[in-house]
Amino acid sequence: MEYLAPNNLKDALILLKKWRSRGELIAGGTNVIPELRAKTLRKEILIDLSHLKNLSYIKEEKKRIRIGALTTMSEIATSKTIRSKACILSEAVWQIGNPLVRNRATIAGNLADASPAADSAVPLLVLEASIVVEKHKGKRKQIPINEFFMGVNKTVLKRNELIREIVFPKPAPSSRMVYSKLGLRNAMAISVVSVGVLAEMEKGRCNRARIALGAVAPTPRRAYGVENLLEGQAVTEELIDQCCEVIQKEIQPITDVRATLEYRRSMASVLLKRLLQQVFSQGHV
Repeated sequence: MEYLAPNNLKDALILLKKWRSRGELIAGGTNVIPELRAKTLRKEILIDLSHLKNLSYIKEEKKRIRIGALTTMSEIATSKTIRSKACILSEAVWQIGNPLVRNRATIAGNLADASPAADSAVPLLVLEASIVVEKHKGKRKQIPINEFFMGVNKTVLKRNELIREIVFPKPAPSSRMVYSKLGLRNAMAISVVSVGVLAEMEKGRCNRARIALGAVAPTPRRAYGVENLLEGQAVTEELIDQCCEVIQKEIQPITDVRATLEYRRSMASVLLKRLLQQVFSQGHV
């Protein structure tokens, strides 16, 4: 295998255009290295993006937050900006792997791998993030994250495109957001089910709701039916119970080595109920 390590984004895009069909991108290496060791990855060329330091950043602007593609999970988890403006994201990435993994794994790598259980995808879905992609001599484009995932380990990224940054609007100051992940152990666990909830309340009614789940379908996904059920309504225990019934119809879990589809379906309902009660507490429910 030939190893290439471009020093700037322009060179990386040129290499990507030239070699992408025969090559593999690597940044943190937390996905690629295990595949190389297991000999399940058979590519002629490895393109290392880790030298592109200008793609590692967290920037707060007036109306949005931008995260560079090579920003590590540790940097996101400890960022004061993320913790104060989008705590659901920092909470989720704290639960990825262990400290060594979080120090290496990048936000773009986690998304590009397109695992149904990708921990960063669920909070970014409720934050309504967009993925900014770029190619050599091409115009940058923004892809809404709910349109980014196509299937298990499949995205809309073309072979000559790479992720440049992730962008999302700042949540309203009144937003309340929570995240929960169910795994088979307390640490370093792949999600059996994960749920994220973001809601805005006004005078006892839910003005806006964003709900997403991971590991319960071929891709991380929004629960649009539950969102529609909540928005514009006074939230009661009866309404929350209705949401828990609807969520089971919106997901497509499978049986694998970590859980049965019946268990995943049941736990999605349980986690959603807990999070909705938590979000709409303090006199709202």
